[in-house]
Amino acid sequence: MESAGDLSRRLARDAEAICRQFLPNGRRQGCYWLVGNVQGHRGRSLYVRLTGPRAGSWTDAATGEHGDLLDLIALNRGLSIRDAISEARAVLRLPLPVSGTVAVAMAPTGSLEACRRLFAASKPLPGTLAERYLAKRGIVLPHPEPALRFHPRCHRGEPTGTISLPALIAAVTDDGGHLMGLQRTWLGPDGDKAALDDPRRAIGLLLGNAVRFGPAGPVMAAGEGLETMLSLRQALPLLPAVAALSAAHLAAWTFPALLRRLYVVCDADPAGEWAYARLSSRGHSNALTVLPLLPRLDDLNSDLMAYGLSAMRESIVPQLAEGDAASFLPGR
Repeated sequence: MESAGDLSRRLARDAEAICRQFLPNGRRQGCYWLVGNVQGHRGRSLYVRLTGPRAGSWTDAATGEHGDLLDLIALNRGLSIRDAISEARAVLRLPLPVSGTVAVAMAPTGSLEACRRLFAASKPLPGTLAERYLAKRGIVLPHPEPALRFHPRCHRGEPTGTISLPALIAAVTDDGGHLMGLQRTWLGPDGDKAALDDPRRAIGLLLGNAVRFGPAGPVMAAGEGLETMLSLRQALPLLPAVAALSAAHLAAWTFPALLRRLYVVCDADPAGEWAYARLSSRGHSNALTVLPLLPRLDDLNSDLMAYGLSAMRESIVPQLAEGDAASFLPGR
């Protein structure tokens, strides 16, 4: 039985055909397929190599995300890696596995050792520019979040060379708590995001993983951005939550074994609606209850900044299932 790497190489042999099937709004330009993002929207940010030894590799210049065609199928369809393997086999017209497990080890899409070194070299948030950045977004952490750290001189490559800027570092982990990747948010001296075209970049193995706040349990919340989920943690500090970092990665997030009810913190845009629909469908297939948490504005952080914590909490609590407010609000 082919490993995930074998399937990726098979997909790469027909890279243009795969792109035409999964990203039909794109177009070929030279050796690349150009499209807006992994969901296939119109644009030119994401490019897929169609020929040569790196055929099938892709990068989204707007987000820094990258991977192979198996990653792309998973993110495009909002699938777990196991389901993406089945989809790839169907596309390639390969026979389904007879029985047993499928090898799912992914080809590396980033250096885990580099992630470990950077996270280890970072320090806790208290008293740092990253803490000030979050405070300017209305987020004041009552207790340290182990997934978040600060690095005063985080490198990033630019066309003119490597630069170093302070950055908020967020650890992407799997269910076992193993570090699988990082998101870096570069900061300016005033505590806002740095004045860069793409002040956020992620590295590592993101598919199926997330930035985690609190231990996994039978009831959890999942959403896209760090600020969105940290805003929810302000309102419901006892509710375990994850930030998947993009709509595509949210749709493909791997459900923990303990999970029975999932709140999806929906951004109010087409990508957020798509991610909720994919998670709802996957949750139904896994006998999970999936419920939306809807913001009043575009996302919960906007609600927090516009209306304040009490008002944001008052809009969220009525959306919870019976008994969850008592479980996850402090002092109840």
